[in-house]
Amino acid sequence: MQVYRGLPILTNQPQGPAQLVGIWPLAHEASVGEYQRLAHAAIDGILSAGRTPIVVGGTGLYLRAALADLGLPPAPPPGARDRWEAVYDDKGPDHAHGLLAEHDPAAAAAVHPNDRRRVVRALELMEAGTSLRPDRDRLWTNETRRPTIAFGLDVPKDVLERRIEGRTRAMFERGVEDEVRAALAGPISRTARHVVGLREVAELPLEQAFEAIVVATRRYAAYQRKWMRRIPGLVTVGGDRPPGEIADEIVDMARARERVPARGGR
Repeated sequence: MQVYRGLPILTNQPQGPAQLVGIWPLAHEASVGEYQRLAHAAIDGILSAGRTPIVVGGTGLYLRAALADLGLPPAPPPGARDRWEAVYDDKGPDHAHGLLAEHDPAAAAAVHPNDRRRVVRALELMEAGTSLRPDRDRLWTNETRRPTIAFGLDVPKDVLERRIEGRTRAMFERGVEDEVRAALAGPISRTARHVVGLREVAELPLEQAFEAIVVATRRYAAYQRKWMRRIPGLVTVGGDRPPGEIADEIVDMARARERVPARGGR
């Protein structure tokens, strides 16, 4: 969600220079395919300048999209999502899932009829001539476009939970309520509305919003830890230390593998 402008506090955007941060207005409907093209171009540009790109996740899907060529499906036909959502809502989950089972049994077997978002997405992909369950899953392979080392920061659960609470409190101190109010005053895409905390800040009293965001962020952190463990060849680094110490360890390990030049910038 850091790709969006207008919510720097809520999405915890970095203060230092970074590419692909704040590049889209909140009205923009983001896609993994569009992000993948931009990420590949950014990485290639940094490498061509003799520097080492550092790709920092996000979700597992967007991180893998930056590092690999996922062979993502084409964009669905215009209006496809609205049409399939109408089918799902008007005729019911079982009918929509039945259509999916008729045309794409593998995708239907992988998604529950009550999972509206995934059923609609699978129908979109079906209409575009592809599938939610392709013959070859490239998401969790070790294939990357460029030689890559994947590092995962491992933070003890109790420390992580304290950090989540501290960051959430700091967001309110920095004025996240005004930020959300300004964001919702203008057009906002379906994708951007999924920013964690947006709905909570807009609809709940302060303390209730705080608690709801903490709970949602803990849930998201647990999901991140789950997918991080699935990354092939992941090198785990202790994350409960000063940032400089962690960075030094990562650079030392990377240089030992002769993947990062001894000289040059980030």
